[in-house]
Amino acid sequence: MTGKAFELTVVVPTFNERDNIQRLLDLLDVALTHVQWEVVFVDDDSPDGTSEHIRRISQRDGRVRCLQRLGRRGLSSACLEGIMSSAAPYVAIMDCDLQHDESLLPKMLAELKTGNADLVNGSRYMAGGDSREGLSPMRSFYSRFATFIAQALLRVTISDPMSGFFMFRREALMPAIRRSSGQGFKILLDLLASARGHALRVVELPYQMRSREAGESKLDTLVLWEYAVLLADKSIGRFIPVRFVLFVLVGMSGVLVHLAVLALMHRVLGFEFLTGQVAATLVAMTSNFVLNNVFTYRDRRLQGKDFYIGLMTFYIACSLGAVINFLVSDNLYESGFVWWLSGVIGAFVGAVWNYAMTYTFTWGKKAKDR
Repeated sequence: MTGKAFELTVVVPTFNERDNIQRLLDLLDVALTHVQWEVVFVDDDSPDGTSEHIRRISQRDGRVRCLQRLGRRGLSSACLEGIMSSAAPYVAIMDCDLQHDESLLPKMLAELKTGNADLVNGSRYMAGGDSREGLSPMRSFYSRFATFIAQALLRVTISDPMSGFFMFRREALMPAIRRSSGQGFKILLDLLASARGHALRVVELPYQMRSREAGESKLDTLVLWEYAVLLADKSIGRFIPVRFVLFVLVGMSGVLVHLAVLALMHRVLGFEFLTGQVAATLVAMTSNFVLNNVFTYRDRRLQGKDFYIGLMTFYIACSLGAVINFLVSDNLYESGFVWWLSGVIGAFVGAVWNYAMTYTFTWGKKAKDR
């Protein structure tokens, strides 16, 4: 049995958007009257029953699909999974909060069909566009500042690289999709920065951003951190993994924690040096694990029992790393290397070991779940 293929897939990431689903479908039905379209809702296991609600709708409307993700969150990665789940030649990304103007979708599609564009972006910051209704003054400031940084650091030339409302030809974007990081909330910026070496023809169309009607924002208190990580990944990620850089920085903070605890235990409280050293080592390793779990592996964050299992594997991996550090540096020193170079090489080898082992065994399960 065969049916007419979908020409356009609309990918909509959701989290606690149950009350917006039917309203958005009604709006798409009106806007895309003459288009063979489907919508893929990618839901990060919303506690409000969004996934179940979408599946009930799917039983009576074959254009509606639900991709429910378990154990992970993130707008960019959700969009990427939605994109890869479809076969349509054209794909649109938009939010479920009804802030994006769905009536622009046919114009985007028409622009792509002319063959003069690979991607059409809905812009709030070009003539005819407006974000005042949809963004508070503070969020508007952050958005414009982030736009300035992206344009300056990554040499992105479009007016609104922070937009989450755009459409593209699948064939043209596949190289960028393969190189994208999937981190954070700025999927368009990720794709544009990942397309280096493959010039994309981008057209922008203005739209006026509406106010949110229901649901909750997918941004949280660490969104600026994720944005910074994305910028770092697209700036230096080609030369050295950003996760490794973050892992090393966390390790350096652990040295300070270690010295502080050792000083407290030995110099202030009067414990034997060895006792203070053991306590300082455990506290520093725990601090490193928590910071890495929150920042370095934010997209694979361990919770519940996985947190404690991960902590144990982190202890084991880093303990072995300390032994390797000692053996490498000692052997180099005995072979005639100067003391500081022996120490640096030993520390680097130990850091690489710790990163590789914890990447594989501590946070590796989350990677397999992605």
